[in-house]
Order: sequence, then C-alpha cells, then structure tokens
Amino acid sequence: MAALACALALMLAGAPARSEPVLSLKADGAARTYTAAQLLARPDAVSVSVPSDIAYGGRATYRAVPVLALLAEAGIPTDAPIEVKALDGFIAHYPAGIFTEGGPDGARAFVAVEPHHAPWPKLKGKVATAGPFYIVWQNPKAGRVSSEHWAYQVASIESALDPLVRWPQIDVAPSLPVDAPARRGLTVFIHNCMPCHQMNGGGESTIGPDLNLPMNPTEYFQPAALHRLIRDPAAVRTWPERRMPGFDAATIPDRALDDLIAYLDAMRHRRK
Repeated sequence: MAALACALALMLAGAPARSEPVLSLKADGAARTYTAAQLLARPDAVSVSVPSDIAYGGRATYRAVPVLALLAEAGIPTDAPIEVKALDGFIAHYPAGIFTEGGPDGARAFVAVEPHHAPWPKLKGKVATAGPFYIVWQNPKAGRVSSEHWAYQVASIESALDPLVRWPQIDVAPSLPVDAPARRGLTVFIHNCMPCHQMNGGGESTIGPDLNLPMNPTEYFQPAALHRLIRDPAAVRTWPERRMPGFDAATIPDRALDDLIAYLDAMRHRRK
C-alpha cells in the first residue's frame, strides 16, 4: 500500500497543472496572448456596469479591460473589420470602425474577465458560463452594436478582411440598387446570422447549417413561419440541442427582418 501511495503521489506531482484560459489577439500572422490573471492585474482594468446584459439579462457588473487598449497593443487596426472567435465555434464579425465611432460619447467595448476564484453563473440552458472572456458594451445604442457583438466564451480577437472580400459568394446581384431591401438584408445577415451560418459556403462558422446549400429557408418555410422562426425559434421547432436564439424587435427591427428575408429569397437565385 505504501508503494502504491508513493507511486500515485509521484504521478500527481508530475501531472501538468490545469491551464489557465488565454485570450489571443492576432494581426498579420503574429499573436499576442493574455491570461485572465494578466488582464485582471492591468492598470487599465476597471469595473464596468452594463444595464442590459445580453448573456445574462438585466444589470451586471464585470472587471474588464478596454478593447481599444488591447487592439492597440496587438497592432490590430480599428479601421478594418475584426473577427471575434468563441470556444464553441461562434464567430462574430465586427465592421470597421465599430470600436471607435462616436468618440468618448459613443459605444465603448470591454473584455470582461471571469475571475478564477469567483466564476460567473452558468448561462441559461447551458453547462458553461459566459467566460473566460466576454465582450460587453457601455452605451451600445450609440453605435452599430447588435446582440451578436456581445460575444462570450471568447478565445481570440483577430484582424480580418471584409466578409464580402473574403467570400464574394455571399453578395447580392451587382444590379440591385443600393437601397434594395435584399442589399440592406445582406448587412443584417453578416451581423446577425454569419456568426453561426454560412451562405453558399461563404463564412467560417458551422454551428448552424448553410442557408442556401442545399436549400434556402425561403424554399421550405412559409414567410410567416420564417418570420416567427427568427423571432422565436422554439415557437416553430425545438429539440434538446437547439442553439439558435431568438432575435426580438429591439435586436432586428421589423423592417430589418423583412430586409433579411428579402436577402435570403434573393440568394436562392444565386446558389453557387
């Protein structure tokens, strides 16, 4: 027994310690990494209070670091698109300038950090928290901030090309006027749908299905049912592993939802 106890002690002593979560910031092939402890120890770490937290609902307070400070250190330009990738495969697309527009009175983004000694509550219906890193906003209505820009379980923040440059197959027909509903709907799609879906194989996330291959939702949903599915997926179909959230009118106003459906309908004629 003594020999067995000794062997177990040696095995445990040699076992690697559980790795601390790391946030990666990537630009031009280079990466800069931060542990949660390093971020919390920074002099610019502040207490951030948000009145309408997207992940948990209601008011919440976090210890957080300004996103702009981290972008500057990593050499990630703010006048170009940025991608935020999550541990579960969610990929949020942030348009150029979203982190700087409006100046001091504009929307301000922070990386909230989950303390190791005081983990956050588990997300509703999930087995994990919003940590280890979570993008939160103050004054989000002053900018182009959608609910998908409150990315949680963040693994990396990366400089990226415009989605239309990377994946031209998601674009509408060039002949469509600038103010065409389908063209406006393309923007709604990029901000709200591309974090989980592809279009004609364009995009990175595979959490949800491609919305044009092999078929488009407008081909198997009546308009009213598709509208309701986007507003409240569980009201149309649900199962234990369903992950799609609902998008209320505050997130996607009625006109924008009509534009999104117009975009989907237009893209069924541009299957590639």
